[in-house]
Amino acid sequence: MSYIPALRYESLTRFYDPVLRATLKEDRFKRLLVEQAALQPKHRVLDVGCGTATLAILVKQACPEADVTGLDGDAKVLDLARAKIDSAGLDIALAQGLASEAPFPPGSFDRIVSSLMFHHLTTEEKRRTFTRVRELLRPGGEVHIADWGKAQGPAMRVAFLAIQLLDGFETTTDNVRGLLPTYMTEAGFRGVEETHRETTVFGTLSLYRGVAP
Repeated sequence: MSYIPALRYESLTRFYDPVLRATLKEDRFKRLLVEQAALQPKHRVLDVGCGTATLAILVKQACPEADVTGLDGDAKVLDLARAKIDSAGLDIALAQGLASEAPFPPGSFDRIVSSLMFHHLTTEEKRRTFTRVRELLRPGGEVHIADWGKAQGPAMRVAFLAIQLLDGFETTTDNVRGLLPTYMTEAGFRGVEETHRETTVFGTLSLYRGVAP
């Protein structure tokens, strides 16, 4: 599996947080995702493709008694995440690894969350990752995803071209065609649904939910 840094080029990683704050409704959609996850005390939560840990921090702040782990394949971005976590004074574990090869036993988590990670994966990698995510969830566990979704009209389709030029057409076309729910269902998730859409300067951002059988 190939690895694509958050802004495609390692030299841009340090700008990731400012770019998201400036161009997307980051705080809004990530808080909606955390609310959607309906976290409970003692839940074990994995943030797949955690990046600089913004979402993992929100998860821990929303449910301090939850056991939160962030997973990312980029050592440099994990250094940024570690600094943010330390600054916030929170207890969040970090692990380095690819989502499709997440180094945890089956049934380890009650919730798995992910933000803006799946559009970095090819179709085959998306399918492998969804299968692995389902394996990592306990029966009845849930996955909650925020990522680029099906373009809502020509204007949103044109807007999304900027993301495709940055991250590549091979990995992003599935998203803009609205295929993430299809791959989730194929991986064995039940009750798969798109729960919310946000219109942004770069296209349609969608929230998804699925339940492990």
